[in-house]
Amino acid sequence: MIDKLGLYLEYPFVRYALIVGVLIALCSSLLGVTLVLKRFSYIGDGLSHVAFGAMAIAAVLNLSNDMPLVLIVTIFGAVLLLRTGQNTKIKGDAAIAMISVGALAFGYLLMNIFSTSSNLSGDVCSTLFGSTSILTLTKGEVLICAVLSVAVVAIFVVFYNKIFAVTFDEDFSKATGVKAEAYNLMVAVVTAVIIVLAMNLVGSLLISALVIFPALSAMRIFKDFKKVTVCSAILSVVCAFFGIVISILAGTPVGSTIVVTDVVAFGLCSLAGFVKGGLSA
Repeated sequence: MIDKLGLYLEYPFVRYALIVGVLIALCSSLLGVTLVLKRFSYIGDGLSHVAFGAMAIAAVLNLSNDMPLVLIVTIFGAVLLLRTGQNTKIKGDAAIAMISVGALAFGYLLMNIFSTSSNLSGDVCSTLFGSTSILTLTKGEVLICAVLSVAVVAIFVVFYNKIFAVTFDEDFSKATGVKAEAYNLMVAVVTAVIIVLAMNLVGSLLISALVIFPALSAMRIFKDFKKVTVCSAILSVVCAFFGIVISILAGTPVGSTIVVTDVVAFGLCSLAGFVKGGLSA
């Protein structure tokens, strides 16, 4: 198996897949802790459906490079979700459900009406659940992903204290002069960027797993925000790496394999947390 893996690693597309997968997993885990603690976990799911609708529009327009359009539409969706969720008449969870389901239905309708593909069901399935597109990345796409990933990590590190403050006590942050709305908007926009990057990795229906599972796994073991964030990042990167490797060796779907790896890690962390709690008692 080691020899087989070594043989695969000689191919550039395998190395590209591992690089992109690790970068996306790292970015997803950093904001995952904040989104889980703010009870806004499903923003990833909602934005992934918006991105699906944008990809449908790009397919109808026959765009060879759909990332700019998808990124713009998804960021707009993030802003809309945030603004709508703050509306007293439409709460956050209802806003996410409304926009995400609407975008998903709109995208699928467009793909049916204007589709020129002979395998519509296959195209939809690969978009929703991920496909082999992660193994067909070009050097330019890897570079774009690397630049955006570095930007996401840099934003998180620079604004770490503000994100921490807004996460745990938004009202107190506002009272001390922190522009909580601006930082919430920043988190939403960065999340939108991560969603677009992750579309090729796990598909639009499984993206939430990259955001939620590493954070929840780390919370089983640690209680400190910084420790949870670091642990979440490590778990996410390790699970993404092994998920991609297992997928390549076993010939299983990349996205599903990564998510199952995250689920296994969550189970192990839950067990470790239980044992740790028992020993401390």
